Amino acid sequence: MQIFTLGINHHTAPLSVREQVAFAPDRLALALDDLVRMRPVREAAILSTCNRTELYCATEAPDSAAEWLAEYHRLSPDKISPYLYTLPQRDSVRHVFRVASGLDSMVLGEPQILGQMKEAARRAEEAGTLGTLLGKMFQRTFAVAKEVRSSTAIGANIVSMAAAAVHLSERIFESVSEQQVLFIGAGEMIELCAAHFAGHKPRRITVANRTPERGQALADRFGGEAIRLDELPERLHHYDIVVSCTASPLPILGKGMVERALKARRHRPVVMVDLAVPRDIEAEVSRLDDVFLYTLDDLAQVVESGMESRQAAVVEAEAIIESRVDNFLHWVETRDVVPTIRALRDHAERLRRHELDRAVKLLAKGDDPQRVLEALSHGITNKLLHGPTHALNQSEGSMRADLSDLISRLYQLHHPSHSGE
Repeated sequence: MQIFTLGINHHTAPLSVREQVAFAPDRLALALDDLVRMRPVREAAILSTCNRTELYCATEAPDSAAEWLAEYHRLSPDKISPYLYTLPQRDSVRHVFRVASGLDSMVLGEPQILGQMKEAARRAEEAGTLGTLLGKMFQRTFAVAKEVRSSTAIGANIVSMAAAAVHLSERIFESVSEQQVLFIGAGEMIELCAAHFAGHKPRRITVANRTPERGQALADRFGGEAIRLDELPERLHHYDIVVSCTASPLPILGKGMVERALKARRHRPVVMVDLAVPRDIEAEVSRLDDVFLYTLDDLAQVVESGMESRQAAVVEAEAIIESRVDNFLHWVETRDVVPTIRALRDHAERLRRHELDRAVKLLAKGDDPQRVLEALSHGITNKLLHGPTHALNQSEGSMRADLSDLISRLYQLHHPSHSGE
């Protein structure tokens, strides 16, 4: 059984494709159960974020995971196959280590992906699909990510998506401090964005969320107000900057709602930043005059500017990862011989117990302890050496030579020299 990764990310596919294979958090457990139950997949975990959807599997039939992904999302395999990458065991382990360390992110070195991967592992464990192999892989993954962050400068001067959202807003408005900002959602990404925008002291901050209590808690942190999602049609026109990131499977803001808001604003410009996958704002909104709509892919262009300063840290991080990949794969390979080692030890233990029982009986009869111990040691030695000695005597030709060399290495034998010296 091999570790295998199947995925699609911001390097291989545009947002319009990525959003079609994203998994809603509340559907992950069912999806994992379906994948393991219906396919020859023994272990599985799913990482689904704004920038990537990846399946980590322990399986002997990798193609089955790709078929399942298309079927689960009701897509033709031809629709997504050009964007998919499939990674065999060594490449898969290296990839997971790199992702957790922030080397494969849209923002180099960003720390958020590590938390998302830990959440993916936790959900797989709760679903009962995280077995020994993937469990150990994730354990090593988190240790590698910690080592990379503590021993390199990979996270120094990081340019976050939240900071990029502020930067894009400042391209349209000279100062954020004069604008009214609306946040749709109350998750981690919105929280990060709110913190960055709050630092620029906007005129007003509002949080719209499906759960009013959670929205109010976030709004209170930044001196803002909270509204319900169903209030958006009547309130949208008040805001100059709209940042949205929810887990909704359908758009929150449609073209019609935004058109009505623009009319009420008398066509004053509005910046909209959509950080959700699937998208919260209909793509058609970007065609409206006076709307500046930015998606995750747009933000990626902003954060690329900080890449060069961290290239030295990348080299160091890659070296650490390569070494840890070798260590993990060595552990995987040793698992294959564990049954043989256990059987060998069990065999030796049975021989030892047999000779020991015989010695105890002789001592009980009053035999000389010295002679009993001698017999015990000889008995154990003869029985342990019987197997290799018999095999060597029965072998012929090249097989005997190979077996002799193997036994010499196993027992670290040093043959006496025949040179006459």
